[in-house]
Amino acid sequence: MNQSPPALDPRTELGLLTAPGPLLLEPDKVLLPEGPVDGWAVVVRDGRFESVAPAATVRRAHPGLRAVRLPGRLLMPGFVDAHHHLTQSFGAALAFGEPSEIFRRVWVPLEGSLDEESAYTAAKLAALEALRGGFTTVTDAGTRADVDVEVVAAAARDAGIRCVLGLVCNDADDDAADGDGRPDVVERAEKHLARYDGDPLVRASLAVSIPEAATEGTLRATARLAAEAGAVVQIHVNEHLAGVERSLVRHGLRPLEHLHAVGALGPQLLAAHATLLTPRELTLLADTGTAVSYNPVASAWKGNAVAPATAMAERGIRFGLGTDGTRGDGFRLAEAAEFAQRLAYGLASGDSSCGAGWTWLEHATRGGADAVGLGALTGTVAPGTAADFLLVDIDTPELALSWDLPWELVRRGNRDQIAAVFVGGHLRLWHGRPTDWDGAALVRRAVELSRATVARAEVGRAHPTSTAARARHLERERSTAR
Repeated sequence: MNQSPPALDPRTELGLLTAPGPLLLEPDKVLLPEGPVDGWAVVVRDGRFESVAPAATVRRAHPGLRAVRLPGRLLMPGFVDAHHHLTQSFGAALAFGEPSEIFRRVWVPLEGSLDEESAYTAAKLAALEALRGGFTTVTDAGTRADVDVEVVAAAARDAGIRCVLGLVCNDADDDAADGDGRPDVVERAEKHLARYDGDPLVRASLAVSIPEAATEGTLRATARLAAEAGAVVQIHVNEHLAGVERSLVRHGLRPLEHLHAVGALGPQLLAAHATLLTPRELTLLADTGTAVSYNPVASAWKGNAVAPATAMAERGIRFGLGTDGTRGDGFRLAEAAEFAQRLAYGLASGDSSCGAGWTWLEHATRGGADAVGLGALTGTVAPGTAADFLLVDIDTPELALSWDLPWELVRRGNRDQIAAVFVGGHLRLWHGRPTDWDGAALVRRAVELSRATVARAEVGRAHPTSTAARARHLERERSTAR
């Protein structure tokens, strides 16, 4: 019986992976865009993949490099979170059991109560959770905290994660913002887009909370500025029925149709959620090259609709997968993406594949990178791209008996199987722990700050906590018995 070479001692393996200079890595498998391959190797140099080829070819081309053999490991692209709110991490559990449009009752007051330290800590905590879940890139849709966005950039940078950083450009409460948008908002947008030129981890983005939060002039201006800069504009679009109805009353158009009417659709737009799409709106997305962040866990937690992602894939619509700050586990997100399609659409039509495993891995990695404007930089294991990758244990009980690895990663993968997370060629996380900063200390400080932050915020929840709800239920039962 053929057996893989024994695994390295974890301390030895960690030493080899953190050695200075280029790395020649030989895992058991490498996940390429075409699928998993055996017997390949990669060379990582100066933060990028220099070589990706069969191991023998790589060794011959790099005789001076010591090969690091990684038995029982899969080397795969890091996940890309196409929609996040990094400064909302203190209140993630406040969203449990809540109805739609919780941003008005939970997120606006919560973020409004953040100061500089708590905003930094919340963002870094979210980045740590994302890294633990295999995300090497997060896309932040802009904070409502009254702090410089550099606070969020610093948190992502210090955590070691790649970040597409949104600047909120809302101006609908100002009647003077006509034409090309309110001048000071447009000026801030221009400065933000230039601010992170050359930053190795942070890429600037613009953001509008929802279409009705910005004037038509600003919607046009942000679209133009982002297109010129090669950046994206993030907007929550067609997420809730109430928002669709408000747009119909105000404009006679649905939100996505309104964006099209003012010239804001296009490759520069990243439409978050897009759960309520008509056939015409699917055509608009396809024809304009607009990208979508499909956020299946957010749909389940908030009870709104599920975006028709299998239909988007069939139509060639660009989309990635986003957590919306729900939970940072890339494998569980990919599974939720497939599972939601199966329940919402596949069962009714007898579709037993629902895109198959490779579709959801593709849109969790390369498709997500394309959607957030980083398609030329990350999301795939290929020469010249950033070395943003995971080493995943595949000799576990869940994955060792593999017949179809892409499906198994979607259905049976989880973050406990992630041994290492690399961003820009640097080992950022080793078995769930940061390699160059104290994650446990951050968590302790986050607990302290979150208590004070939530106490200050005027959060309005529609439901009590599960413990309080259980107590009420028991009290009703006792009353009935009496």
